[in-house]
Amino acid sequence: MAIVLPITTINVSALKASCSACSMHQLCLPMGLGESDIHKLDQIIGRRRKVPKDTLLYRMDDPFTNLYAIRLGHFKTYQVSPSGDQLVTGFQMAGELLGMDAISTDRHHCDAMALEDSEVCEIPFARLEELFGTIPALLHHFHRMMSQEITREQSVMLLLGNMRAEQRFAAFLVNLSSRYAERGYSPAIFQLRMSREEIGNYLGLTIESISRLLSRLKKQGLIRVANREIELLDPIRLRAMAAGTEFCD
Repeated sequence: MAIVLPITTINVSALKASCSACSMHQLCLPMGLGESDIHKLDQIIGRRRKVPKDTLLYRMDDPFTNLYAIRLGHFKTYQVSPSGDQLVTGFQMAGELLGMDAISTDRHHCDAMALEDSEVCEIPFARLEELFGTIPALLHHFHRMMSQEITREQSVMLLLGNMRAEQRFAAFLVNLSSRYAERGYSPAIFQLRMSREEIGNYLGLTIESISRLLSRLKKQGLIRVANREIELLDPIRLRAMAAGTEFCD
């Protein structure tokens, strides 16, 4: 069973986080934020917290105190059904925020687990709200990130409600590609940090369906698969498939 490591143990680095020195700051922070404003933000950021693979960052119904900016690694968020089944609600990567689901109720609505050895910066939300009053650009940026999260959730609803299996999977790959590109990584070659079972859970498909789709796209020359490494050989056709204008044979 996964455990949540207490903040007082070795999962917290001895070094304090510094936004200006972080390679992900252009994703977390608004463009054009002045040096003095970044310094103010640095003052409220908690320590960097290391989260080992398969370890929970927080659990559903935990009290909300911090947002978590992912500095390194990947996470998944999920809920557990009354029957004990895990329902994956999203995958997050470096440069994204975890914990926004808890702002309205002061309780987390899901579990967040590291898919690999990861690291987050803890952001006390009460102190962040105080900064919003003195740094309007930061508040605007935060609203934009919340809007992106809402849009992402709406896209998932469309995936699960209206798209065929091949559309769902193609959209999933195209989405990962664009997010890696935003971070300066290759949009064509990347590792799937999540398992096929987790992908299927997220997309409402069985693990057998995911394996069949991988084989089908590989046979069509759209992707190359080597263990968990994916290479998008024809991203234009994949985007068309995700949009529903081209279909698998």
